[in-house]
Amino acid sequence: MKLAAIDIGSNAARLQISTVLHNDEIVSFKRVEYVRFPLRLGHDVFNFGALTPESEARTTKLMQAYKLLMELHEVEGYMACATSAMRESGNGPEIAKRIEATTGIKIHIIDGQKEAELINNVVVQALDDRQYLHIDVGGGSTELNVYVNRQKINSKSFKIGSVRLLEGKESKGSWRKIEDWVEDNIDSSQEIVAVGTGGNISKLFNLASKLSDTETTLAEIERMRNFIAGFSLDDRINKLRLNADRADVIVPAADIYISVMKWAGADKIIVPDLGLKDGIIQLVYNQLKRRKVSFW
Repeated sequence: MKLAAIDIGSNAARLQISTVLHNDEIVSFKRVEYVRFPLRLGHDVFNFGALTPESEARTTKLMQAYKLLMELHEVEGYMACATSAMRESGNGPEIAKRIEATTGIKIHIIDGQKEAELINNVVVQALDDRQYLHIDVGGGSTELNVYVNRQKINSKSFKIGSVRLLEGKESKGSWRKIEDWVEDNIDSSQEIVAVGTGGNISKLFNLASKLSDTETTLAEIERMRNFIAGFSLDDRINKLRLNADRADVIVPAADIYISVMKWAGADKIIVPDLGLKDGIIQLVYNQLKRRKVSFW
């Protein structure tokens, strides 16, 4: 069985197709296809409050391409979710309806709480009984979640993200709100370990020196942030070989991860190869197993 997830974010839209594997009673998912395209919907929404006709046309074409890939893979179930940019767009819901009418793909515009829940459902698998601060930085929003003994005890979504920072459109007082929330929700008497998800922290982690396959230090993330910031945008693309839509947002994103870690007192960060798309696939599997949803 193959399942798919479409994650339409503020910076890029991703398609992941995974095969469901069964090992006795253990179910796991193996990625067999992954495509990422930089729609940059956040540029429209954070500047103009709505998606432009050009962005609608590009998104429609991309959904048509993703549908063809899912058909070629004979995907049995899928779900498409849109996050910060489309949920803040004044014309987001009507555009989602037009895309569904054209492509047959229904786009679920989810709120920050649902987004965090889907990510948390897979991230929790990488945790033990310590205190963790999960930081997920997207293009338009940042989700923070506190875990103790693998149980989520608090969470909050903030209107600050890599694209929003790049555009200078973060909400007033965002940094202070995050700092205050971290101070109020982290038990400073216990060890705190950060968990980072999102494309930018994954790229920073790949470039950094590591403590293990999934762990590095705050100092290493800072070092890589400063190293990348020392290059012009053209040199980040041509010399560091970063994708164009990653090269401009990676430093603003790093600033969020670094600031939150410092406020929390976390000197280590775990970066599992997990995110919203994995949470969507798990949800699709659970719903398909219960036969609650018809996908095609």
